[in-house]
Amino acid sequence: MTVQNTQEGTISIPGTLHVAEDCRAVSEVLARVGDKWTVLVVSTLGDGPRRFNELRRALGSISQRMLTLTLRGLERDGLVSRTVFPTIPPRVDYELTALGRSLLEPVLGLGLWARQNRSAIQQARERFDANVTPRPAATMPSGRHLTPALDR
Repeated sequence: MTVQNTQEGTISIPGTLHVAEDCRAVSEVLARVGDKWTVLVVSTLGDGPRRFNELRRALGSISQRMLTLTLRGLERDGLVSRTVFPTIPPRVDYELTALGRSLLEPVLGLGLWARQNRSAIQQARERFDANVTPRPAATMPSGRHLTPALDR
């Protein structure tokens, strides 16, 4: 493990030397690709181009606004392309770009890992929850209550 002291603090990276800036860049990308709807959209578009309403039906409970925001973010990041066909009514298709297709394998791998480990994670949560006791709710100076914290 490599340990590096930076102005931002000490970071430990297994195997290679990275700087805090690299970690921030990775965190930014993971924030985009690790989002629930992003994972589902990328997985769904892995089967080929889809129209907006086809995507919405395939994803189930996503709102029109959330799907629009997710697709715009993916398009901005170069993961999805949007093609408008000059028909009446207009037809718009969304599909993964080459960059988006390169993300598909890790996303599917993460999904597989999650399915394989769902039971173990649930059991760990139950063990953890059985060993914690709730503390009294904290009150802010404004009088508002904070979410009760857990104590070990």
